[in-house]
Amino acid sequence: MYAVIKTGGKQEKVEAGQVLNVEKLGRAVGDEITLTPVLLVDGDTVLATPDQLSGSTVTAKVVGEAKGPKIIGFQYKNKTNQRKRWGHRQHYDAIEITGISKG
Repeated sequence: MYAVIKTGGKQEKVEAGQVLNVEKLGRAVGDEITLTPVLLVDGDTVLATPDQLSGSTVTAKVVGEAKGPKIIGFQYKNKTNQRKRWGHRQHYDAIEITGISKG
């Protein structure tokens, strides 16, 4: 059984026991969270409409924090000595999917 969840403006395919990085949720390590699935597949059964998914949930547990790769940017304008160097590193929460229920 697997599900497709939406979190942080992105959709992820998840299975029970999987650990994945999602955008910061504002929760402490060890907290349980409930996510609503967009699609749920159990063998030959596919649940996709809002009526079919009304009772289904995906539960997860926050297991830690992570950081993405460092992105370095540089802006330069010719003949004016204008230079700007900037960097960004995205922060993530690592969650472990504990269960998927059809409801």
